[in-house]
This record gives sequence, structure tokens and C-alpha cells, in this order.
Amino acid sequence: MIIVDNALARREADGRPIRVGMIGAGFMGRGVVNQIRQRARGIRLSAIYARRIDQAAEAFAYADGTIAPARVETQAAFDRGIERGEAVITDDPMLMCRSPHVDVVLDVTGAVELGARVALESFAHGKPLVLMNAELDATLGPILQVRARQAGVLMSACDGDQPAVQVNLFRFVSGMGLVPRVLGNIKGLQDPYRTPETQKGFAEKWGQKPEMVTSFADGSKISFEQAIVANATGMTVAKRGMYGYPHTDHVDRLTARYDVDLLRELGGIVDYVVGAQPAPGVFCLAEQPDPRERHYLNLYKLGEGPLYSFYTPYHLCHFEAPNTVGRIVLFGDVAAAPIGAPRVEVCAVAKRDLAAGEVLDNYGHFMTYGEAVTASERRARRYLPEGLVEGCRLLRAVPRDTVLTFDDVVLPEGRLADTLYAEQTAHFAGS
Repeated sequence: MIIVDNALARREADGRPIRVGMIGAGFMGRGVVNQIRQRARGIRLSAIYARRIDQAAEAFAYADGTIAPARVETQAAFDRGIERGEAVITDDPMLMCRSPHVDVVLDVTGAVELGARVALESFAHGKPLVLMNAELDATLGPILQVRARQAGVLMSACDGDQPAVQVNLFRFVSGMGLVPRVLGNIKGLQDPYRTPETQKGFAEKWGQKPEMVTSFADGSKISFEQAIVANATGMTVAKRGMYGYPHTDHVDRLTARYDVDLLRELGGIVDYVVGAQPAPGVFCLAEQPDPRERHYLNLYKLGEGPLYSFYTPYHLCHFEAPNTVGRIVLFGDVAAAPIGAPRVEVCAVAKRDLAAGEVLDNYGHFMTYGEAVTASERRARRYLPEGLVEGCRLLRAVPRDTVLTFDDVVLPEGRLADTLYAEQTAHFAGS
């Protein structure tokens, strides 16, 4: 970040800020707008897409009530507005994907179908893509990475979100010559049966959507996030759903919790703990193969091993988003991105008894929750990905806590996400 902030300062001094087009204008989007408009150097939040265009206007107003954004419907009007230095809003996301006056697209929606369409259009027009859309990244990230490379552009998760914070920690620890064995997330609550009704009060307190808050509580979001981490590092999960140990002590005390031989055999795992400190941070447990270096680690109060604890005590979401914009545009560096075939995916599990004929709602709602699972198990058992559940019609009854499969449902017609998922499966067959 020290290099990035200096490079962004030079862009500011040169009058050549990086122009960002943002997809989405919800809770996280408003934070991004405020951070970039008020505090970031060398970056401009030039345009916002929102399905309800007034929400895009409200996001700009949240950051600066004096902004009068230009509402545009055509490519010409969009490009003209950016050229003039105006704040632009639109209900057509493809305008910013196609505009030569947008340098990078930032997706903050959490929507898989829309995100897939935005990704391909951005790639087609030479745009790098930054994702604060864990659902898209975990479901279709590997094939989108293939498409991005074919187009000669970059795709990255976003600094501040837990996946990127963990991968940054992975790189830091690996750079010192240690071998990461566990990358973990620290949660305060885990209850797969939470719904938007149970989470309504918390959501209202913080100005968030009950459905998004539910995805945090029921384990879907952390499953998406840890799948991203696994696919960016080559790690896996030790079991479907991960261990998810309850742990009310500091993460330093986790070094004796894991079977080190199993961690070595698996090549490292992603996991989470509930109730640990420091919350809401992330942690890495790593080995040092060199006994001479272990001597120094012991001197530096990290213990005798074989596992050593490293952690970041927070994740700061939108506050760090400008760092990723600078990394990807100025340095060609990504915070986190799939390195090949999917290692971990997220399967859909029935949150209640489901009846034949019912149409599934989306993640974070009333009918399913997501669990991280190895990609090989998902393929072998034809599990239905949690990122594709919305709109699927059930062919048979499915009891609570049963993993749904493709054989249990009829997929909606005409979705790009389903086409890309089939392409991903075929592309990495045998990997």
C-alpha cells in the first residue's frame, strides 16, 4: 500500500485520476462513493449504475450534497458527461463497460447474473474489473478469470473484503519463507437457520438489507468468501461446511487445534472460527520448515511451532477499495483472483423442508444456505451451487439440511450464469 498511495498521489498531482465506474449503489456502494469522493487521491468515482436510478443519485448525495449528477440513457451522453468531469448516473450498466472514459469497473452488487453480464462486457472493452461481489467470484470466478486473460485484462477481489485481506496475509507470510497451512475468517455468529425476519432489527440498525445480513449469519457469505480464498491460493476445505470451531480465545491459541499432518496432506485449508479474538479479523497459521528460522521465531515470541499464528485484526471493506483500484490499474497487481480450476465451491443446502413445485429464493433468504465444499465432491454429487439457486423450481421434496442437486431442480431459462457455469465445468474437466 505504501507504493500504491505514492503512485496515486502522482496521478493526482498530474491531473490524471483513475476514473471508476461503479455497479451498484447500496450500503457498501455508498461507503465507496464517500471514500473515493472525499478522501482518495488520484481516483475519481465518475459514474454509478443502479437499477433504481434514484439510488445512484442518493449515493452521490451521501458523499456530497452539492453534487447534481447527470442522468444519462445513451452512450454519447454518458461519454460526454465523463469528459466534462461530471458525476454520471444511469440505469444501463453497459454504458460504463463500453465507455473509453472509464478506466476500471467496480462491482459492489452481490448479484451473480448481473455481475456475469457486466464482467463479460467489461472484458470485451478492455476494462479491468474489481469485485466486491463474493457471490459472483465464488460461483463463476475461475471461468471469468479465463475470459479476462483471453481479453488481456485483470479481475480482482477487493482489498478490505475478507478474501483479499486473507490473500494479502498469505502473500506476506509466504514472502517470509513460511508455508501457510490455514487461512481463516473470524465470525461472531453462525446459525444456518437465520432469515431476513430474524435479522431485520440488526439490518435496520445499520442501514443494511435484511437479506444481506442474513447471508452473513447463516454461513452463506463466509462460504463464498472462503471459496474465493481457496481458489486464489490452491487450498481446500477439510470437510463440507468447514470446521467452524467455536473459539472464545485469541487466534494465537489455535496453533494446537489442527492436525498438522492432515494440513500438509491437504496442501492447506480455508476455515473459520466463531467467537475468537481479534474480531472481525482474519488469521493465517503457517509452518516454518527451516529449524534455524524456527529458533528466531521462538525468540520473537511466536512460539516453538510447528504452527505459527499471524493475523489482521480487522477488515475495512470500502475504506481499502481505492488500494485495489490503484494496484490493478497502475501496477497490474490483483488482491485476489482464481489461479486455475476451482478448488472449493459453495453448495446449496435446504434451510427448511422444501416442497416439490416451490421456486427457490436467493441466498440470504428463507429457503437455502450455502456451504463450502471441495469442487471434486460438488462435481461428483452434482450439487447445486448456492450462487445459482434463485428462480430454480423444485422437482421433488427436499428435507431440511439436505444438499440440493441439479437433479432436484429445473433451472430458469436464458440465464448467462448457467451458461458460464456449464462452460466452467467443461473447461476444467479433469483438473
